[in-house]
Amino acid sequence: MAASFSQLPANVSERPGFLLRASRAIRRDLLALFGLVVIVLVLVLAVFGPWLAPEPGTGSGVVGVGARMQAPSAAHPFGTDWLGRDVLSRVILGARIAIQVSFVVVGLAILVGVPLGAVAGYRRGRIDGLIMRVTDLFLAFPPLLLAMAIVAALGPGLQNATLALVVSWWPWYTRIARGLAVSLREWPFVDASRAMGIRESTIIFRHIVPNSVGPIVVQATIDIGTVILAAGGLAFIGLGARPPAPDWGLMVAEGRQYILDQWWLSTFPGLAIFVTELAFNLVGDLLLRLLDPRQED
Repeated sequence: MAASFSQLPANVSERPGFLLRASRAIRRDLLALFGLVVIVLVLVLAVFGPWLAPEPGTGSGVVGVGARMQAPSAAHPFGTDWLGRDVLSRVILGARIAIQVSFVVVGLAILVGVPLGAVAGYRRGRIDGLIMRVTDLFLAFPPLLLAMAIVAALGPGLQNATLALVVSWWPWYTRIARGLAVSLREWPFVDASRAMGIRESTIIFRHIVPNSVGPIVVQATIDIGTVILAAGGLAFIGLGARPPAPDWGLMVAEGRQYILDQWWLSTFPGLAIFVTELAFNLVGDLLLRLLDPRQED
């Protein structure tokens, strides 16, 4: 899950010409450009979905019994489901759920994991040992399996699934932040801060953490797509969003019994998950190349 960032130096994103390098890289990398376009589209749908969806009421359980199981057509480009709901509208409305869950999970995982990792890497000793032993305990379980166990204990639902994914994700950021802090604590600007008598907490949160932002952003970008897939997986097995929510994973699960004849019910929400995760991974790879000074223009 975690990429290798231990050798990335501080403040690489602030080097002169970063935006110019980014624009050149995007022009050269059509896959990265595709990823950016998809991410912008998904974000637009997440924000403006209720106004862009042809039939926004289908996201709240409105039934159109006169148009059940219609194949994709001009009137319904993605077809309709067994309740007559427009599948295109539900896919559009599902973007908000996917983005909300992924941003909340990754954001809270960063808020919990990065400070713990920075403290562990800078302080070392017993504090480092305690934090990393707890972290290793969580890392001993595959993230999705741990999330499934937590949701099974708390009960199915979108909020519980989100909480379970946060619990499963924060240790990865602790490990990344610790590795960066161990490297950064030996840098001259940190030695100078210690020599000036600056408090450890100030050094950690004003110097160590800010200089870890680049690698954290790269990992977060990749993880957003991964969390969308994980949340969809929980919904697919009945542990995530509940009907009639237009969740992509739930739509795939509900349509799987009709897959041979009404293929569009599961195919389009499944493609939404796949393309969105792919887009975030492509942009994450682009950011890694841009933020790593070892990569040449």
